[in-house]
Amino acid sequence: MRVFFTISMATDAANEKARRGELGSTIQSILEETKPEAVYFGADNGMRTAFMVVDMKDASQIPIICEPWFLAFDAEVEGQVVMVPEDLMAAGPGIEAAVNKFG
Repeated sequence: MRVFFTISMATDAANEKARRGELGSTIQSILEETKPEAVYFGADNGMRTAFMVVDMKDASQIPIICEPWFLAFDAEVEGQVVMVPEDLMAAGPGIEAAVNKFG
């Protein structure tokens, strides 16, 4: 199950890491642990933000993915289940069944 995470780092916590020269190394360490399929960085609502896709095998992985961001950056983390095109194609019969029953 792929999950798209939006990780907003608290400015004070991220600034402190940056001042100590630890911002990049801390992020790199977290990414080595979580092994995302893709990750992008930018500003969102004025905060340093990571946009990350992780292919999770089990919901029990949520703490492994989220806790490092919470602890290192006092981050707010949101997750949304997403699909790649192959997943959407595989969902076709279920979509058709729903249309037939409810549409």
